[in-house]
Amino acid sequence: MLPRTPSTPWEYEKSSGSMLGLRGPQLPPAGILLLLPFLLLLPPAAPAPHRASYKPVIVVHGLFDSSYSFRHLLEYINETHPGTVVTVLDLFDGRESLRPLWEQVQGFGEAVAPIMAQAPQGVHLICYSQGGLVCRALLSVMDEHNVDSFISLSSPQMGQYGDTDYLKWLFPTSMRSNLYRICYSPWGQGFSICNYWHDPHHDDLYLNASSFLALINGERDHPNATAWRKNFLRVGRLVLIGGPDDGVITPWQSSFFGFYDANETVLEMEEQLVYLRDSFGLKTLLARGAIVRCPMAGISHTAWHSNRTLYETCIEPWLS
Repeated sequence: MLPRTPSTPWEYEKSSGSMLGLRGPQLPPAGILLLLPFLLLLPPAAPAPHRASYKPVIVVHGLFDSSYSFRHLLEYINETHPGTVVTVLDLFDGRESLRPLWEQVQGFGEAVAPIMAQAPQGVHLICYSQGGLVCRALLSVMDEHNVDSFISLSSPQMGQYGDTDYLKWLFPTSMRSNLYRICYSPWGQGFSICNYWHDPHHDDLYLNASSFLALINGERDHPNATAWRKNFLRVGRLVLIGGPDDGVITPWQSSFFGFYDANETVLEMEEQLVYLRDSFGLKTLLARGAIVRCPMAGISHTAWHSNRTLYETCIEPWLS
């Protein structure tokens, strides 16, 4: 009968020894015996460092986008933070991204909730363009979110007021000067872009008609304002990214909570009423040192999520 194959290295050593005719354990060489007293005096070896796993990353796309747009960003994260669980949410793609933003907030909220629940250490949000507004609303309405870094990637956080190709395709007979007639109507508020259309020349209409931006900004009173502000302030860090060569976000400073006044002069974040009144927590976050601003020139709107230098400078440092 053939001998049984040993199943473990230790069993193999015992088996080999028996086949060589050895009896009992072998003695170590004499040199090792002489060194043994000195070896016993050495401190115990430090355990090998254990790298904690990276927090999961959730990516939310923008207007007319899909998850495919973020293949380069996914590649960069996998290279620099191997093992990171990255979820690029595949919801409201293409023309579906024109649906009202509160509808999108509900859908994206249902998708991110189980991811957060499975990550007690927290998650990171990377939200591009229109998606940055969806994510900010999520931070407001989710009572128990655990977002460590909210990375707002070229998002019109204070609204949009510009004649872009998207706008011309959607409303070919309207220009920015008269689009308020459409956007500040109940019909217009059924389009996502109108939910954050911010006409500085018709501020009263904006405040009365905006069913989304004016609410998450705390510019209009509503019963949930206090709770939303408290929820928003749960975020660990707010990273704002944008730049002067974006070509879509108008003014580009909207990515940093800057916006036009009635004379179309850009007022920076610290000059905005929503900051001065701390209506949803910006001033508190800045005082906490939890706002990071990362302006980058030379990047067009559709290149923010595929530019390697931008990733390494403005995104990668915050993916703990």
